[in-house]
Amino acid sequence: MPPVTPAAAPPLALVSDALPDAADGAAVEAVSGTAPGHVRSWYAASANASPTRSALGGDVDADVCVVGAGFSGLSAALHLAKAGRAVTVLEGARVGWGASGRNGGQIVNGLNASLGTIAKRYGDGTAAFVGSLLQEGAGIIRDLVAAHDIRCDLKARNVYVAFDARQMRALEERQLLWRRHGMDDHELLDREALRAHVVSPLYAGGMIDHSGGHLHPLNLALGEAAALESLGGTIHENTRVTSIEGEGGTRPVVLTPHGRITCRTLVLCGNAYLGKAVPALAPRVMPVATQVMATEPLPEELARSILPSDACVEDVRYILDYYRLSADRRLLFGGGTVYGGTEPADIEAKLRPNMEKVFPALRGVPVTHAWSGNFALSFSRVPQLGRLGPATFHAMGYSGHGVTGSHLFGRLLAEAIEGDTARFDRFAALPWIPFPGGQRFRAPYSTAGSWWYALRDRIGV
Repeated sequence: MPPVTPAAAPPLALVSDALPDAADGAAVEAVSGTAPGHVRSWYAASANASPTRSALGGDVDADVCVVGAGFSGLSAALHLAKAGRAVTVLEGARVGWGASGRNGGQIVNGLNASLGTIAKRYGDGTAAFVGSLLQEGAGIIRDLVAAHDIRCDLKARNVYVAFDARQMRALEERQLLWRRHGMDDHELLDREALRAHVVSPLYAGGMIDHSGGHLHPLNLALGEAAALESLGGTIHENTRVTSIEGEGGTRPVVLTPHGRITCRTLVLCGNAYLGKAVPALAPRVMPVATQVMATEPLPEELARSILPSDACVEDVRYILDYYRLSADRRLLFGGGTVYGGTEPADIEAKLRPNMEKVFPALRGVPVTHAWSGNFALSFSRVPQLGRLGPATFHAMGYSGHGVTGSHLFGRLLAEAIEGDTARFDRFAALPWIPFPGGQRFRAPYSTAGSWWYALRDRIGV
């Protein structure tokens, strides 16, 4: 889902897809079209053809079992399969059903927690280590798209936009900080230069990341699944994990309604949709819903008049807007957060006023699709990577930066499983911080924090 900036102390969605239980407030909606079983999104309506994979049945012994066929699970599985491992993936619904197939489709480099925040919390050495990785996830995506000829409308560049001089100074500081870590792909844009990319009356300027980009995320996930199968991997869809036995031992057992897998290595990548299947992981993240809608295809002249360079865009507020053009010139416009992962009653009514403020020329343009989905928020805004035992690994909590982060962390998981634990261990050593108020009160706590930061954005402090 979108990049989200932190809530109260520390301040405030891609990513994989084990089906949640009813208490998680999400349900599978069947849709007509090329991606049955997915939510009613424009991505599902425009998805590439993909087979329906059989559910797991009976008892199976496996080398590696990955839970979740979203970006984390698919990235880990692909890297392991390329290393010669036999990989079985269990997916509670369909490939890319969760955040991986619903998000804004933006290739935004970095983690939710900034390098400056990481340096303050964990030291300059950790910040330098994280800084060395920030663009690797985007590189993994581009390599997979090229190597496996994945048709996902991959395009270049993303733009951050600022509303005032204070936010422009923050972008200047970000550019300098990234340069200190060897990344010099960011170009500051004054109000006039920004018009080459975004034409809106709202913005004072911005910054373009030439190494960013955007794509059709569900088609990326479907292409990665096909690539995994071409390497000998197995995917079982509609196979909900109900519990894990022996996750602290050397032969974990994964239980599902119609079968079980005993494996030598278990990789948990359910993220916001892992539900309560693994009680040790449930307190580490909170599901947060964000929303996206798609307009009807815009006339080419209109589309180019609002987004001339076809870059994707996000603003730098706490509760931000993010948007881009699809391959058929729809405006895909997203924003908003609902802590706890519930869906608004009317997504279009929530998003349309912001879209029409950004682009008055789109006032009244029909919206054809509107959908919601959950990303997993960690309190530290740093992804949670670690082990529950010698053979059980996990990655979760991308906090809205899941498209690139999940691909990176999938590689780090595979490296550790193959015996090179250096980079995995650096992340695994970072402490996880419980949400204040525990699971019962974490959503109202975070909501109150978001109101405070949104107020600061409105009054410009």
